[in-house]
Amino acid sequence: MKEYIRDCPLFSLCGLNCGLCPRYQTTGKSKCPGCGGPDFHLQHPTCAVITCNSKHDNVEFCFQCSEYPCDRYRERRDLDSFITYKNVMSDFEKVRTEGIDAYRIKLDEKVSILEFLMENFNDGRRKNFYCLAVNLLNYEDLLEILEEINADISKQDIELKEKIAKIVMLFEKKAQKDNIELKLRKPG
Repeated sequence: MKEYIRDCPLFSLCGLNCGLCPRYQTTGKSKCPGCGGPDFHLQHPTCAVITCNSKHDNVEFCFQCSEYPCDRYRERRDLDSFITYKNVMSDFEKVRTEGIDAYRIKLDEKVSILEFLMENFNDGRRKNFYCLAVNLLNYEDLLEILEEINADISKQDIELKEKIAKIVMLFEKKAQKDNIELKLRKPG
């Protein structure tokens, strides 16, 4: 695939929140630059969605295509990869109704929350959990969790492991309240 550049690499053509993906949030050779980010074509030499887009309307986001929703979006996706596909349709709808600028502001804030968690409350085993939780939970719930972390958990004189356990419990409680399962859907 030739070089592919987009204005918004953190929110992909196909609707994934690349900024909340473990591969975007890593260092080293496996780091993904986000959809259409610098050297994307070197990390992802083929992409069926980009190929499809070039054959159709060449839009910034699939929901802008005259063929949307195509089979890719009409058929329910039951499996995830590094990142969840659960919110793709609802995220597209948010962009459609609120506008890309408003969506990008919230996505950037979610990325900041994720980076805060990974810098301060990661024991080396929480990146995937934090990426998934921040991606799936609504923005207001994330702000409540962040407030509780800053007001209480971060100030407690306990080991990092215990702080992390309390934070994970906060995420799980919010997810349970909203009937959200905090796990990737993998082949059985």
